[in-house]
Amino acid sequence: MSGANEVHEDNDTEPVKIYDVVIIGSGPAGYTAAIYTSRAKLSTLVISGSLPGGQLMTTSEVENYPGFPNGIFGPELMMNMRQQAERFGAVFLDDEVTKVDFTNNPFKVETNSQSLRGEAILACTGASPRKLGIEAEQQFAGRGVSYCATCDGPFFKGEDIVVVGGGDTAIEEATFLTKFGKSVKIVHRKQSLRASKILQEKAFENPKIDFLWNHVIADISGDKKIKSIVARDTITGREQTIPAGGLFVAIGHEPNTEIFRGQLDLDDKGYIILKDHTLTSVKGVFAAGDVHDYRYRQAITAGGFGCMAALDIEKWLTEKKHLARMNLLTEKKS
Repeated sequence: MSGANEVHEDNDTEPVKIYDVVIIGSGPAGYTAAIYTSRAKLSTLVISGSLPGGQLMTTSEVENYPGFPNGIFGPELMMNMRQQAERFGAVFLDDEVTKVDFTNNPFKVETNSQSLRGEAILACTGASPRKLGIEAEQQFAGRGVSYCATCDGPFFKGEDIVVVGGGDTAIEEATFLTKFGKSVKIVHRKQSLRASKILQEKAFENPKIDFLWNHVIADISGDKKIKSIVARDTITGREQTIPAGGLFVAIGHEPNTEIFRGQLDLDDKGYIILKDHTLTSVKGVFAAGDVHDYRYRQAITAGGFGCMAALDIEKWLTEKKHLARMNLLTEKKS
């Protein structure tokens, strides 16, 4: 793989590196893209962010990623992907991006430690689940507290499960979890749900689903894993302890797109809007994974988007270089 070029800019003593591709963020999307772009002989830099490997680094066991019949630990899967990309020549920088400038190409990317440039940019900074904000939540993360029913539901067979939330995601996850749990209790801070009527009807008709209205989660108890939760009445302030072998928090996600605000088109929830396949509102800037995908949010779909973006980037860079050559020939003839 060809290495990054270096240029000196005005008032800069240190040369600035220019890569063919700068991937902002890691996880399945970023790592998959890096495998493809580096294998295509494009100089590739992955700026991994504050959590190299993304959300799967905090996931104990992954059972639904193809190719691992006995499952695989999330951190192990991510390290395998990273090593695979490194084998093809991708360069990794464990740092956070603080600022981007997509006004001119090569695009500018600033991190805590240095300034970089990229002919093409891939944004795959993901999305973070909204948290309850209580102290015990972090303590029991991966030990009964989950943010993805599709990912972790099968681990809770025969358990009493609590789901927090009142939107479509919460009701969908609660319904899905009835396949595994002995019972599912939905705790919602209001008296009515925000979810669509058809989803509400299915939940109300499901004999395994029960509701606790006007309540929030005040605490989580257990030993090695969660055993119960404390729910507080938002009107009276009264608290009650509810047995729970699993707590699923489904109160939404926040896309990690703050650094792209004002640079790329975002929707009203803050997710990156794609204009053409994986291309964003700026030519040469692409996106992959949960940073734009608020529907599926799976490791396998993020990886698929990473592959698609890498192929789109390779095609775009090839066309860009071809156009530059054609323009140069035209200038010479004239």
